[in-house]
Amino acid sequence: MRNFSKITLGVILIASATFMSCSKDDDPDPVVIVDPPVEASIYDRLGGTTLVADPDNAGQMIEQGRLSFRKVVNSTVGLIVADVQDNASGNLGAHFAPVLAEVGNGNTTNLAILVDNLTDFFSFNTGGTNPVNTYSGLDMVSAHDPAVNARMGVKSTDNDYTKFVGYVGAAANANGVASNTELYSDIVDVLESLRSPIVQN
Repeated sequence: MRNFSKITLGVILIASATFMSCSKDDDPDPVVIVDPPVEASIYDRLGGTTLVADPDNAGQMIEQGRLSFRKVVNSTVGLIVADVQDNASGNLGAHFAPVLAEVGNGNTTNLAILVDNLTDFFSFNTGGTNPVNTYSGLDMVSAHDPAVNARMGVKSTDNDYTKFVGYVGAAANANGVASNTELYSDIVDVLESLRSPIVQN
């Protein structure tokens, strides 16, 4: 009788183990919810918060993302200044005539403010979180209304703004952002999101 009990107990234990292992295999795998990867901001893709030597200020450091935007802004301003010579397709220089007149007289103060404001604006609105990137200028409607902003010569038309976006695109190209990239498209999308408040004519 004892042998029978030991055999019976052994069979029951083996059956229990088999049943438990089968039941574990039969349970569906737990559902694991994985958040989709967060795409890096435009600012991060332009170098982000990595500190590099500031080529315009000896002995100072600057975030690579901010430096990238400053280079694009400076190149864009250069294209706009050159636009003063080209009246055939609309003259963006007229928009910045007050600032350009000051530069012609040797006063670059307001031009430097314009470059800093544009760099702040783009850095802040594309993911730059450092307080140095905080935009404190006028809102877009006021900034582009000559009645409010004395540095603005005339109001923008839709064609003017399209030309400006093209210049920013060319400046981005000149600074290493190829036209056929997602980064380029994302920069253009930011510009297009501003068309409505900027175009006032």
